[in-house]
Amino acid sequence: MKQEQVAAWLAAHPLEPGEVDCATAVMLKILDGKCKMAPGEKERMTALYDALEVQRGQTPGLRFGVELHALIARARQTADDSLKELLYERRVLAESAISRPVMKAFKARLRTQGLLPEQEADAGLEP
Repeated sequence: MKQEQVAAWLAAHPLEPGEVDCATAVMLKILDGKCKMAPGEKERMTALYDALEVQRGQTPGLRFGVELHALIARARQTADDSLKELLYERRVLAESAISRPVMKAFKARLRTQGLLPEQEADAGLEP
């Protein structure tokens, strides 16, 4: 799925503030190398995070602010050891701020509404 398709999906299915936080947490996990999603799903989640840049101005997340998004942008450009450590710390904090049922509901919505492929079992796919 191309960036334009993900952006169109997002325009048709805007995320709630808590879901924006979920997408941010998944992006942190992808950058940290701890995301167990399939490569194609990671690409779609990265495209979703990128498409959210416009929506975040209108519907920011509940928990994460500009500083965290700046960290993500820096980590996408370069990731030295100190930045990797900071990224790890922020990822752990982000994961602890979002309950497991909220993250599961977010992923289920993305699957049900066609952004991510349906999965018979969610085992091993926790973002």
